[in-house]
Amino acid sequence: MSLEKIINDAWEKKDQVSPNSEQSLKDTINQVINDLDSGKVRVAEKIKGQWITHQHIKKAIMLSFRIYPMENLSGPYSSWYDKSHLLKGKTANWTKSDHEKAGFRMVPNSPVRKGSYVGKNAVLMPCYVNIGAYIDEGTMIDTFARAGSCSQIGKNCHISAGSGVGGVLEPAQALPTIIEDNVFLGAMSEVVEGVIVGEGSVLSMGMYIGQSTKIVDRKTGEIHYGKIPPYSVVVPGTLPDKNNPSGPSLYCAVIIKQVDEKTRSKTSINDLLRD
Repeated sequence: MSLEKIINDAWEKKDQVSPNSEQSLKDTINQVINDLDSGKVRVAEKIKGQWITHQHIKKAIMLSFRIYPMENLSGPYSSWYDKSHLLKGKTANWTKSDHEKAGFRMVPNSPVRKGSYVGKNAVLMPCYVNIGAYIDEGTMIDTFARAGSCSQIGKNCHISAGSGVGGVLEPAQALPTIIEDNVFLGAMSEVVEGVIVGEGSVLSMGMYIGQSTKIVDRKTGEIHYGKIPPYSVVVPGTLPDKNNPSGPSLYCAVIIKQVDEKTRSKTSINDLLRD
């Protein structure tokens, strides 16, 4: 049977999947986790202009939590208790040559889960990267920023300090949160619930965008949900209640213009950090 069929069949009886399941199923799940870790496969990808979720890969991640027991890991100042395949992280026991081969910079205290992928010339400041996440080449995940489970972050992005790209692990068919290439996500922002941030966009600090957030184009009046058009400059805003103008306004995201050279010069990533 194909890997996909084995996972889908196991998913139909997932309540029966446990550490005592057949080794062939465990091997298949582990293969998917290893392929995610190496970047051979990814949870979602853009095919013919549309983002597609590979449901069986998400299912394999969720099934992995059923085949592995909880274990304890002790450190010099604390101890941790988690699923055994995730406790030690992606880079546990890596040598200098392993890091050189992977080709990304990783600052101390950057937990990166097994089953996540980080591309060459990426920079991980003290941050957190969850299982299933895909971080493409040249991207910086800045201090205390987070790449949630299955999030997809493109090339040459800057996920600024304290920001979060939300995880979407369940349901299996749901699209993960996606940050396309060359996006600048401002400090202390949150993009969640499978929102797509289009290529080249710049989001001001303190943006909060989910599927129900109104994204208003100030020039045209057009309203978007769940997707920021490519090369948009977005800032926080409010919308008044049409039926009660004196009442409280509701939060929204406002597209104020398209990215230009002036905007890009203010948000460019310092290439010296990769040397």
